[in-house]
Amino acid sequence: MTHTTDQPSRRAGGAVVPVLAFAGIVVAVMQTLLVPVIKDLPQLLGTAPSNATWVLTSTLLSGAVATPIMGRLGDLYGKRRMLIVSLAVMVVGALVSALTSDLLTMIAGRTLQGFAMGAIPLGIGLMRDMLPRERLGSAMALMSSSIGVGGGLALPAAALVAQHTDWHVLFYGAAGLGVLSIALTLLTVPESPMRAKGSFDLLGALGLSAGLVLFLLPITKGSDWGWTSGTTLGLFAAAAVVLLLWGVLELRLTAPLVDLRTTARPAVLFTNLASIMVGVSFYVVSLVLPQLLQLPKATGYGLGQSMVSAGLLVAPLGLTMMLTAPVYARLSARYGPKVTLILGMLVIAIGYGAGLGLMSAPWQSLVIAVILGAGIGLAYSSLPALIVGAVPASETGAANGLNTLMRSIGTSVSSAVIGMVLANTAHTVGGVAVPTMHGFRVSFLIATAAVAVGLLFAVLLPRAPRPARHVQLRASSEEDAALERAEEALRGFRGRILGADGTPVARAKVTLIDRRGRQAGATVSAEDGSYTLAVPARGAYVLATRAFGHGPLASSATHHGEERAVELDLSLPGETVTA
Repeated sequence: MTHTTDQPSRRAGGAVVPVLAFAGIVVAVMQTLLVPVIKDLPQLLGTAPSNATWVLTSTLLSGAVATPIMGRLGDLYGKRRMLIVSLAVMVVGALVSALTSDLLTMIAGRTLQGFAMGAIPLGIGLMRDMLPRERLGSAMALMSSSIGVGGGLALPAAALVAQHTDWHVLFYGAAGLGVLSIALTLLTVPESPMRAKGSFDLLGALGLSAGLVLFLLPITKGSDWGWTSGTTLGLFAAAAVVLLLWGVLELRLTAPLVDLRTTARPAVLFTNLASIMVGVSFYVVSLVLPQLLQLPKATGYGLGQSMVSAGLLVAPLGLTMMLTAPVYARLSARYGPKVTLILGMLVIAIGYGAGLGLMSAPWQSLVIAVILGAGIGLAYSSLPALIVGAVPASETGAANGLNTLMRSIGTSVSSAVIGMVLANTAHTVGGVAVPTMHGFRVSFLIATAAVAVGLLFAVLLPRAPRPARHVQLRASSEEDAALERAEEALRGFRGRILGADGTPVARAKVTLIDRRGRQAGATVSAEDGSYTLAVPARGAYVLATRAFGHGPLASSATHHGEERAVELDLSLPGETVTA
């Protein structure tokens, strides 16, 4: 577990947030880099359409695996260091793909590019460790949205390059962006001093990788092999067994790759399930609209646009997501991230529902992109705030890494399923497989169904107690943030955690429990043993304290609504202190 404190350990310069967000955008570009040429990939690589989809799916799959791996390595050896490693692996992968037209070598290069997706939780972790509270909420929203922003903005740029040069130039451009991001990170982003104790779970990393590959491979190839064939059913069964054994292993380890116990909390569980559905819905539009726009009008339904025009018409997807960040901050400050997530899912559902009947003109694609961009932007921005508000400060890094993994799994499944749907509904013209309008509409229906399920999960999210919303940084300005900090100082408990010999105890976990037995807040003591906890309302509370090498302590205390913090020192081990 990563040891953190409620206050940033080191102040960051003003360039840290945009540089980290730029890194997130750069790695997200890998997801949609080849979308403008997706219809030509079978010819370019000399393979079947179902095989060509793995050029996209391999990147998403490796991203799903890399998220917890790089997050854990970042906790152990430094988040900035692992961020640079992620970007460097992406650069190597881009250069490998730039130098080949062989399918297997291309997939290998694309797999290396996907490992850079670990930069998203690493960036959020660096922000959590360094930024002051009044800046953290909007910064996390921007970093979380960078996945969609990068994917959306990559479309017109990639289309412009692919239309006027050899398509391999796309990978040289991606490598250049990676090098630039590494340079900016080295120059402006300091390393976080936070470190976790323990070792890297290599067996867990291998188990997760094997389980995801075994699950996605039959989804992609099931139509070719037959959905009831022994190969397809055998791989699905193998995936279930491997993932089950992996889960048992993770639960038994003291330092697992993925902390599965965290997912047992309803707020975390339903947020992660909703994240999968948001990931599914985001990638559908990225796969469908560019192909629909570029198909010739002779098909009877294609819109006959060039690569560049198609990219420009879809670009508002990413631009709208970027512009949604300040809107999210205001909505979340007033109504909370749960409401903004529900609102985002509703907007996504409206976009896909309307899209079923808006496929006959280029301007209609523009409308769909704007609507979906607004909805996906709100949903993506809400997710890290929900996670941070649902777990103690010492667990935010691992919890956000798991949430990013869920989104990556959603996009991986979306790529495999939609690729399979479009390949199986295509018809052959002159020896070339051409997607059909039926396939596009089925894809939109799948996205709509995913959003409906995600909306149900969002509605089931428990309402966060007031302290959690403080952690979510509801302030939308410096003045509001100052008022919230003042309010917390006046209405809460503060003191020091002391050992049996009276010396301060650092990194002790303090949990505030209300009279109903529910967690009302949590924090970790600083190096001098000090702690501060806000209370949601006056009343009786239990402060449960635990520290490595000391026995547990449960102390009763009552807050009478004083206009000052109640001073309460807690002594370890096992000594009861009454306020």
